[in-house]
Amino acid sequence: MRPLIALAVFIFSFQMSAQQPKVADLKVQGIKKLKSSFVQKVSKIRSGEVLDSIMIEQDIRRLKRLPSIAHATYQVFPAENEGEYNVIYSIDENFTIIPSLNVYTTNEDEFAYRLGLYEFNLFGQNIAFGGFYQKDIYSSYGINFRAPYLFSRNFGLAVNHQNLTTQEPVFFNNASSDYKYNNTSYEILGLYEFNFKNKIELGINYFTEDYQYKFGATSPDVPQALKVNKVLYKLIYEFNTLDYDYQYVAGFRSIFQFQNVTTTDNTLPAFLIGWNDFLYYKRLGEKGNWASRLRLGVASNDETPFAPFSVDNNLNIRGVGNIIDRGTAAIVLNTEYRHTFIDKTWFVLQGNAFVDAGSWRNPGGDFGDFGDNKNLRVYPGVGLRFMHKRIFNAIFRIDYGYGITENASRGFVFGIGQYF
Repeated sequence: MRPLIALAVFIFSFQMSAQQPKVADLKVQGIKKLKSSFVQKVSKIRSGEVLDSIMIEQDIRRLKRLPSIAHATYQVFPAENEGEYNVIYSIDENFTIIPSLNVYTTNEDEFAYRLGLYEFNLFGQNIAFGGFYQKDIYSSYGINFRAPYLFSRNFGLAVNHQNLTTQEPVFFNNASSDYKYNNTSYEILGLYEFNFKNKIELGINYFTEDYQYKFGATSPDVPQALKVNKVLYKLIYEFNTLDYDYQYVAGFRSIFQFQNVTTTDNTLPAFLIGWNDFLYYKRLGEKGNWASRLRLGVASNDETPFAPFSVDNNLNIRGVGNIIDRGTAAIVLNTEYRHTFIDKTWFVLQGNAFVDAGSWRNPGGDFGDFGDNKNLRVYPGVGLRFMHKRIFNAIFRIDYGYGITENASRGFVFGIGQYF
């Protein structure tokens, strides 16, 4: 009887598999610059495979994350052969040759800006290439190339070069001085996407740091001129469940970064540094969006005036100023409510109310420093967002942050794109 039972099970399984709907063809419509072959390369749906609605939904969410795509939907129609279906992905493309601008001021009459131009869909393959010029007392520039799907649906490459020169404060013995700081770097990263939610970046960065004393306090223990070659080994792991609907975002994203920095001079000692950004977005009603970012970071706790974590307008606390302090560990929370006031076919006006708060561990200190009033910054504020729905990252933002903690400043922060 057992052979007969086995045969019956085999026949039943064969019939069931034969009845499963199949994909006859995947078609892409609505594209102009974007290549149909690229959409098919990054999609999991394939001709001849089983029609899977969950897989299609994942494809659509993946496509909406791409810089070249403003929105995407799908349709399924019966094909000529019975049990087969055509899948159609309908795409609204973004304009992807984008200028970038970041400007910030404080109540100390500080003014700096960064101008850039990037193409985010080079050759219709979602390759990002471009550069920037920065004026922050001194001139700087950077060139960036990023192709996440260069070799396959899972494997890509990024190459970056930067020559950054700024005036940096250095803190020591309850005093500070200002240095002309230059960082010239060359970086290469391998990019690998395990699946829809998980991806990793791994690479190396060779850079030179050059500090030249300008003015302020001095100390025999702090050199007035220093030039050091360093090598940085970098690991980035990302978990991403975000779902986009034009200006609205929902879901959770976690980005973990770990770096091992080696050096040729013990004045700037080798160190380990790691941090994790936890981002959470929730739709509130038809026009509201709550967004939050929590950063937890820690580095080797060397007692050095050149600590790696900085307090800065464009990085973490809006209105605080340009690198007003440094630390070897950080806790930063940014949370804001975004509300859409105007939503037209191409234009969106969005307002936001935010609170940025953070604290730092002093170089050589302990975690009790987080509770020190001198390290705590809390900056509530409000802002506006002017958005174009058909141009990638075409979000011009204006934020005004007002500090409510000890020795606080206030100021405007301008930029392209959401703050986080």
